[in-house]
Amino acid sequence: MNGRERERETEPAYQLVSKQLREHIAAGKYRGGLKLPTEFELAEQHGVSRQTVRRAFQDLVAEGIVYRVPGRGTFAAESDGRYLRQLGSIEDLMNLSTDTTMEVVSPLRRRVDIEAASRLRLDTDLVHTVVFRRRHDDTPFVLTTVYLPDEIARLVVDAPEMSEGAVSAYTIIGLLEPHLRSPIIEAAQSITVAPAPADVARELGCPEGHSMLRVDRLYSDSEGRTVELAVSYFLPEHYTYRVTLRRGGR
Repeated sequence: MNGRERERETEPAYQLVSKQLREHIAAGKYRGGLKLPTEFELAEQHGVSRQTVRRAFQDLVAEGIVYRVPGRGTFAAESDGRYLRQLGSIEDLMNLSTDTTMEVVSPLRRRVDIEAASRLRLDTDLVHTVVFRRRHDDTPFVLTTVYLPDEIARLVVDAPEMSEGAVSAYTIIGLLEPHLRSPIIEAAQSITVAPAPADVARELGCPEGHSMLRVDRLYSDSEGRTVELAVSYFLPEHYTYRVTLRRGGR
């Protein structure tokens, strides 16, 4: 049995269903308003429960890949080739890996960074950083620098996914959380437009100074500890960000 077959055996059933649907949608199988198969049809086809198919559809809806019309069915969203992400929870951020790959361009290392240490509320100027590029359909669309306190970095310093050149289907918080004593419950986020620094331009293949979407996220756990600062530069021509806002109490 090869590595791919072992990976498929351990992959949750709903992820296998959603992965196949993504591939079919990307190949144009459901263009022109053609309806996707029903939950019942997909359950029969894959030999899984309707609840499993429902979970797969929930992920695709959250990502903006499909939309559901009550009484009519599920349809593929129109795409202009950009990576579309619709975020509404910590779980959504952790599951960013489901259809992208993380490529480490600078491995986890210790350095002095006064600004990052201040934002992480540390009593030292030393932080650990890792820099990675993320791809969707083999297209690089974001470069992220993650800053970690020393006690947090030690939890993943030996993880093979953090070594230079490593390629994996992970997020940093997804790697971290199984080792944390308390779960991550909050991500404070700011979004600005910023010119591409030289390192970002080099790794994403755009001109230096190119207008980028800069997204800063500061993650905190249930004890109020700040466990990670992530600073990301997204190529706007390859990325769309969507947030759904709901009225409180409903």
